[in-house]
Amino acid sequence: MNNQYARREVFCRNTCRELRRFWEGEIGKQTYYRESEEHRLGRSALRKLREEWKQKLETKLRLRNNPDETEKRASVGRELLASLTQEDTNH
Repeated sequence: MNNQYARREVFCRNTCRELRRFWEGEIGKQTYYRESEEHRLGRSALRKLREEWKQKLETKLRLRNNPDETEKRASVGRELLASLTQEDTNH
């Protein structure tokens, strides 16, 4: 009866080592692929472009929903332009 257990233990020990080595290798591969993909995405300009477009769209929506704010910005812009052109004519 003890011989049966000894054989299983020896068999299991070698098999367990092989299985562990196999799965550690698989985990290592997956980790490498994930890290390389994160690095690639980090270098990509797409995220930056999406953020810029998101900000532009939010600004447009805010201006569309608040026409008073749009008029205020336009009047400030006109005043700034007028003051700049006055400075140019004075110099």
